Amino acid sequence: MMRIVIFAKAPVPGKVKTRLIPALGAEGAAGLAKQMLFTTCREALLAGIGKVELCFAHDPAWSGDLPSGVKVTDQGPGHLGERLTRAASRVTSEGDGIIFIGTDCPSLDARRIANACHALDSNDAVLLPTFDGGYALVGINRFDPSIFDGIAWSTSSVATDTIARFRALGWSLHIGDMLRDIDEPEDLSHLARSSEEA
Repeated sequence: MMRIVIFAKAPVPGKVKTRLIPALGAEGAAGLAKQMLFTTCREALLAGIGKVELCFAHDPAWSGDLPSGVKVTDQGPGHLGERLTRAASRVTSEGDGIIFIGTDCPSLDARRIANACHALDSNDAVLLPTFDGGYALVGINRFDPSIFDGIAWSTSSVATDTIARFRALGWSLHIGDMLRDIDEPEDLSHLARSSEEA
């Protein structure tokens, strides 16, 4: 079985998509974050490849509804690598493979998620890089704690460093389409085109 685990922050104004606040304002940035969260959950469900889990960074300031049809869990404490490690260890120990996705990439649609899952039929890992040096999706059939340890998160070397970890483990890896995150004000121009890229 495969499980899609969506990592996301609560869409609280002033605490999410902060780099977009100069262009959208705090409320506008949070509104976009909520829209992208719900869209990502919908696409994950439409992929039809297994259970969908929203691993949420809860915030006491958030009291809104969450997407229906997904199991909600808590990311817990620690930096991103620690939180990813904890989730990956939990899911793989239950016998499932795992596909991690965020909510920042509008062109990560159901088709691309399903294709990534199918790539894991013949590979140990799959990764869809982004133009900023990160990745929109990473999937594994098994877990090793070195995958997320010591990665310089939010830098342009995240995908390269993660690929190097897979290579060091001797794992087979499928690298898929390069996609675009919506993180900076200049990225907003790509929102209207994301459906055309899908």
